[in-house]
Amino acid sequence: MSNHKTRRRFLMGAGSVAAVALAGCTSNDDSSADDGMDDDDGMENGAMENGEEGTMENGGMEPTDPAEASRASIDRFSEEAGTLLVRTEENGLPGPDEPIDFDQGPHITQGYGPDGTTIEYYNFDVQPTAPAPIYAFFYENGDPVEEQLNIIGVKPGDSGYNDFWRVNTVTVPDDYEANTITSVGGLTSMDYDIQQTNMIKNCPVVPEGSTASKHYGDDLDEPPLVDGWYEGEVVSYFLFQEDTYETMDGSVPLSPIYVSFNTNPGMDGGGPASGFMTEEMSAQTHNVVATLPGDAGYSPLWMVNVYDNADFDSVSDLDSATDANILAEGAAMVNCPVVSMGDSMM
Repeated sequence: MSNHKTRRRFLMGAGSVAAVALAGCTSNDDSSADDGMDDDDGMENGAMENGEEGTMENGGMEPTDPAEASRASIDRFSEEAGTLLVRTEENGLPGPDEPIDFDQGPHITQGYGPDGTTIEYYNFDVQPTAPAPIYAFFYENGDPVEEQLNIIGVKPGDSGYNDFWRVNTVTVPDDYEANTITSVGGLTSMDYDIQQTNMIKNCPVVPEGSTASKHYGDDLDEPPLVDGWYEGEVVSYFLFQEDTYETMDGSVPLSPIYVSFNTNPGMDGGGPASGFMTEEMSAQTHNVVATLPGDAGYSPLWMVNVYDNADFDSVSDLDSATDANILAEGAAMVNCPVVSMGDSMM
């Protein structure tokens, strides 16, 4: 499937003139959108100050073909970008702009659901609870602007970056040409209406060519790797749609996960550096998530609770995990979308 087709699905998930949607996100719906942008964004009530780029009327901007544009450099494992997954000579994590195979360790983990169902989830490292904005373009009649790539203003390693994005819809006039705007700076130079929705999307930015073959609950015939704009350059990001989730207070929702390490935190070399404890000769951890896709309260941003590895053998579901000796509550917030469950595991 081409990026164009994937982009179309991303935009057209539930769209109509009455309820414009971006993968299920409505724009001008009072239940899901604020009356404008936060003051911190430098915009209020959809009005924006003039920026460094010219206006459409003055011919100051021309469309850019994404296929001919340069690509932004992406490094998820630098000291600036990573927390648990930082590249060293010993761990050999991929370098800047090198494709990442997320189906290989340490990027995928086998654990348990709340009822003891075997699950798998990807590991996208620690993420903050404050989502970053992503901008999607629509015409005044509610139709998405075909071929226009979504725009982000931060990438891994930048201050304020997050794999989780709060969807903002941009309404443009009928004569707008796709990919005339390719940066947040270009967007803020225009007097377009912007509506901030409550919809959150999990879209980790990754180097071009990265792969993650498991995407629970979608019908795509290959992983949805989508192109977007960052400061006039193209970036790629995964789109995980195993469930839908919204922000109620401006933060990404959290759900608990219970984990154990080969060496308990507080001991020499303990905690994440020692790796998750697994069954002998197996990749099966006894890490337990409190919710699954489709459950009330599910979120791929997990609040990590660490239990004593002495209780490892007795933990196999949520009840036994909460009965274990908890050594640390809320130790971190990690992006780990559940991508397979039980019979659906590959």
